[in-house]
Amino acid sequence: MDAGIQERLNEFIRRKGLRRTGQRDTIVKAAFCKDEHFTAEELFERARKLDSETSRATVYRTLSLLVEADLLREIDLGDNQTTYDPNFNDKPSHNHLVCIDCGRVVEFEDSHLELLNDCVTRRLGFKPIRQSIKIEANCEQLRLNGRCPNLIATRLSGKRLRKKR
Repeated sequence: MDAGIQERLNEFIRRKGLRRTGQRDTIVKAAFCKDEHFTAEELFERARKLDSETSRATVYRTLSLLVEADLLREIDLGDNQTTYDPNFNDKPSHNHLVCIDCGRVVEFEDSHLELLNDCVTRRLGFKPIRQSIKIEANCEQLRLNGRCPNLIATRLSGKRLRKKR
């Protein structure tokens, strides 16, 4: 985990008049140990592997704290549950391509999108702060080959697949 994240969180906790706890530290470590998006339940599972005493309620409270501290961002990837993105601190204007077949999420950045965002918001009288675009697409692997390793891995892991619209 990046030391800057811990410093920012410590400062935020001090300003809020809260204290640092072992469970909170475990949850923060679990949240930022990978660059992957996660749900609250997935974070709970990660944290329980580090400390079996971690409670679900503390995970939810810590998630709210991390979002309020602007260290995590809540995103909607189309699976009817809140997903958390730990990567926007390094890449604040990244976007998401979501496969509606296998659930794979690919982050991408594009300077053309940033320029378009800047032009559109200024033309309409706004100042852009950040952008987030979600593109839902079909899996090329599945369409071309009739099978997709990501779909197989998703099914084997027991993760819920996104519902097609």
